[in-house]
Amino acid sequence: MRKLLSTLAVVASAVTLTACGSSDASGQTLRVGTLTDAPPSIYLENGQFTGYDNELLRDIAKREGFQVEFVGTEFSGLLAKVAGGQLDIGSSTISATTARKKTVAFTDGYDTSYTTVVGKKGANLADANAFAGKRLGVVQGSVQDEFAGKLAGAEVVRFPDYNAGFAQLRNGSLDGWVVPKDIGQKYLDQNPTVPLEFGYTVLDKDTPSAYAVAKSNPDLLNKLNDGLAKAVADGTVARLHAQFFKQAPVAPELAKGGPGLPVKNA
Repeated sequence: MRKLLSTLAVVASAVTLTACGSSDASGQTLRVGTLTDAPPSIYLENGQFTGYDNELLRDIAKREGFQVEFVGTEFSGLLAKVAGGQLDIGSSTISATTARKKTVAFTDGYDTSYTTVVGKKGANLADANAFAGKRLGVVQGSVQDEFAGKLAGAEVVRFPDYNAGFAQLRNGSLDGWVVPKDIGQKYLDQNPTVPLEFGYTVLDKDTPSAYAVAKSNPDLLNKLNDGLAKAVADGTVARLHAQFFKQAPVAPELAKGGPGLPVKNA
């Protein structure tokens, strides 16, 4: 059994067989690249990979007859590892953008989200034209990296993970921190003494979060979509969303019996 070395986290699931490069997931254990520090979507708790994205993927795997082995990785290299066969699935609240579809295939969507700028209270970062000369922290390679780059005059500072960016925001080295709103909310909830607030915010509904797989593995893509559709139909998606996202309702398309969020791959 091959073992993917990671400087971020240890493997949290028992492994019986590795399926990288296999076109049939049945009975296999698939390697899943994920982050460790982006609650409530993806994070480590007591040495276990969890969060909405990962618990939903566990449910899909059970329905479709395979197992998952979660491996911590940096977001900037995640899609390349999926495309190259080092990982079978990417599970890191990945927005299914047109540019990313050139590298990997995406399942249908399992969440919609907002991108927001978190800043110190009173920083007045609520307007799109308020960022000239401001230092904005982002996770390298994320949709928020691209978003921040379009804010006129902003200086974009890139980090390998969310914890590093948040630390710099806390100590005053950044003016703003650009993140998915649910992740920002979790950090604010966990750090109530830090005087932070949400600023400029936009909805990312056209690019829902989806699992990434290699373009060469359509069988796995179909299995994931089948399991996801079943989880939407019986209310599992809505239940898990409510469990992890206390303040945000599930998208209507993902409510029990909903039509889902189809993603068209390039």
